[in-house]
Amino acid sequence: MSAEPLRRLLREIADLAFASACAGCGAAGTALCPDCGRELVPHLLRPRSDAVPLRAGLAFEGVAASVLRAVKEDGQTSLIRVLRPALAAAVDDLLAGRTGGDPGRRRPVDVVVPVPTSRTAFRRRGFRVPELLARGTGIPVQRALTYARRVEDQRGLTADERRRNLGGGLIATRPGEGRRALIVDDVVTTGATCAEAARALRAAGFEVVGAVAVAATRRRGDRPRTAGEHSSGRTPMTRR
Repeated sequence: MSAEPLRRLLREIADLAFASACAGCGAAGTALCPDCGRELVPHLLRPRSDAVPLRAGLAFEGVAASVLRAVKEDGQTSLIRVLRPALAAAVDDLLAGRTGGDPGRRRPVDVVVPVPTSRTAFRRRGFRVPELLARGTGIPVQRALTYARRVEDQRGLTADERRRNLGGGLIATRPGEGRRALIVDDVVTTGATCAEAARALRAAGFEVVGAVAVAATRRRGDRPRTAGEHSSGRTPMTRR
């Protein structure tokens, strides 16, 4: 086993062995309690975007937001596995929706391209969240994007500020040669990152079929595909 997979395995074992509180509600003794696990059942969102078709498996709120923060801020990478069903639902919905006619047939994809992680974030975390998620899609993963220049942290920026901040900020690291690419991110807020990723990939000759994420910030007019509210009624713990 090479060094990187071994480090990843050891991190996940440590997560499970030393987890002292549920990432969703703070209950002691488990990384994710059964009640919070049930709140991660996919509820598809189709965020509006003029740049690229977008799908997300969950709304970025409640337990989903807390679990994603536990992965990104606390390094609990073992929780990636409980987020993958939401990503898979987003992938299935996007690809099925593009074929027309036969509902059992998905539009083919050659590679999934994770949104790149900044050097600062990678040094802080030691892993790339979109890439870990992308590995669960069953589609070959290709690191085909990198930052062409330094961009500011997106937190706290408006939609227009995010677009300006990211405009021209990504570049493809290899030619697309007509390959069909699906972009993967962890969270969609305004869609600016996925739009910039799609622009950079298309400029390099990729055919971008869409972008998917585990979760998306709910905006006015966005509605989940499946009706109904979460049933546990528990208040999730918000991680700072």
